Amino acid sequence: MISFKDKTVFVLAPHTDDGELGCGGTISRILEDGGKVYYIAFSTADKSVPPEFPRNQLEIEVKHATSKLGISNDQLIVYKYEVRKLNYVRQEILQQLVDLKKSHSPDLIFLPSSKDIHQDHITVTQEGIRAFKHSTILGYELIWNNLTFNTDCFIKLEKRHIDKKIEALQEYKTQEGRDYMNGRFIESLAHTRGVQIGVEYAETFEVIRWIF
Repeated sequence: MISFKDKTVFVLAPHTDDGELGCGGTISRILEDGGKVYYIAFSTADKSVPPEFPRNQLEIEVKHATSKLGISNDQLIVYKYEVRKLNYVRQEILQQLVDLKKSHSPDLIFLPSSKDIHQDHITVTQEGIRAFKHSTILGYELIWNNLTFNTDCFIKLEKRHIDKKIEALQEYKTQEGRDYMNGRFIESLAHTRGVQIGVEYAETFEVIRWIF
């Protein structure tokens, strides 16, 4: 059994909420096990915020959501690149990641699956692989963006981890009404992944690089 104790973990989120959606339950378990998680978001998607909210609402929401998971403010890093245009600043993103690698030496990286078709997601994945090629890299599942997905790795979770994930996602008031934010969907997907390995709940990941 692999332990997360004393491990430094990076969660790369192209947009605020991607990290919670892709591996929120796992983040909760890692922190519970004694690991350290840095959540790194690249866009607050200001231009996509509904008009009834302030432009910086998603920045506020990601702080609340990651706090619910147990991530401290000093381990939340939020950049403000323009939504749907991360591919125009890929060199800047790569440099940010290289700098973070030098300062924190992460053991494990979570980022969007290499099969993710969203333009911002695949940019972060490609630059993340370049920056962290000497670390273990797992691609998280966002099924509405994945035409295919390799369920190579499963992380067993308990109901409390899924509850934390749902609680965190409820902080995103700007995203209410989206099907993939629904608590029933979150729990049912985790249960489905659990059934695949004979447990109640799990999250699954694409193995991009695995280093023992």
